[in-house]
Amino acid sequence: MKSIITLLFFCMTFTAFAQKKIHVFVALCDNVHQGIVPVSKALGNGQNPRTNLYWGALYGVKTHFKRSKDWELVKILPSNNPKILERILFKHKTTDTYLLADAYDGKFIKQTTIDFLQACSGENSTEILIDNKKVHFGGSSDLLAYVGHDGLMEFRLKETFKPKNTNKRDAIILACISKDYFKPYLKQTGANPLIWSTGLMSPEAYTLKWAIDGWILNESDAAIRERAAKAYHNYQKCGMRGARGLLVTGY
Repeated sequence: MKSIITLLFFCMTFTAFAQKKIHVFVALCDNVHQGIVPVSKALGNGQNPRTNLYWGALYGVKTHFKRSKDWELVKILPSNNPKILERILFKHKTTDTYLLADAYDGKFIKQTTIDFLQACSGENSTEILIDNKKVHFGGSSDLLAYVGHDGLMEFRLKETFKPKNTNKRDAIILACISKDYFKPYLKQTGANPLIWSTGLMSPEAYTLKWAIDGWILNESDAAIRERAAKAYHNYQKCGMRGARGLLVTGY
């Protein structure tokens, strides 16, 4: 009996701390090329990651994760894709979890959406060299996230997104009314909608970060959704009832 308990503990520990890979697709906020309520010129310059609302600003993905005590910036990577203006790699400080984030030029929000959905279906594996070891993101990631304006409010996609394999992939979509607009496409991919929204929202990085905290610990989808709601209320002061109604999990 003791040996069985030891084996179960080892298996649970291995699962909790096995390497995990997250790929975040950020469509930079863009006053000119997106159908948004305009923000300041600096925050809404979709061609300048450094000051952009969803990247370089205080609660942008790059800045928020860089300032987090739980994550370390590994390196800024060159991008061979002219649509991706900056690519960064983070590592979780206490687990073998890597997060690759791409800042897409805001005028290419449609391509950002397509790339995200293709990755959700297992396509477009992206190879990154980490300490002379090849680690694969894109469609080889365990968790895919989209952050930005919901461009599907303005355009539809002709592409289809058939799953490449049966690997489990979770998806987080932080964009306005993302459940309604992304659902027809995400269902095609076979990915699990871990967190998405039912209404208008601010897709800043604290919601993503708190959700990932629970995901790393292998919490249930419901528990991860609760973390996301708490984060949104903590920063937006919208009330937990409102946050729980806004951020949901599953179909």
